[in-house]
Amino acid sequence: MRHLAVEHRGNRTSSPEEAAIVASLIGDLLRGAFTDRRGAVLQMGLDDVLVVAPFSAHVARIRAVLPPGARVGTVDKFQGQEAPVVIYSLATSSPDDLPRNMEFLYSLNRLNVAVSRAQALAVVVYSPELLRVRPTSPEQMRLANALCTLVERSAAISLPAAPRLGR
Repeated sequence: MRHLAVEHRGNRTSSPEEAAIVASLIGDLLRGAFTDRRGAVLQMGLDDVLVVAPFSAHVARIRAVLPPGARVGTVDKFQGQEAPVVIYSLATSSPDDLPRNMEFLYSLNRLNVAVSRAQALAVVVYSPELLRVRPTSPEQMRLANALCTLVERSAAISLPAAPRLGR
């Protein structure tokens, strides 16, 4: 498990910032290889990565920045499928930007299905503001705790800074 915090504001169901990060992550992954269950070292390909998003609008935004053939969809699309790498991109900037109730984005089932599709590596891409939720019930506290615990117990990754253009 790995996590990657991406700062953004005002995004509800789609995040151009997270889509760009997902594209960068996949670009990095495609330059590498992985060892399969039989011990064979294989070149990473688009088929080896699932990108999961909670909202159709974010699926469309991510698809637009990835090469044709990339496997991008909601949790429902990938039910029962696996891949060496899964990237779960949450899209929403903060609890105040939630387009639905908290139970949708923070769903334990959705989080579990998304990350459990990974055979080797799962990466959660999220806004750090999503960890600053103000639950109003014990159930909401339990939901928020799942994401917070995942982030706390997984290693952070970062991408190299983008090159500066101009002077």
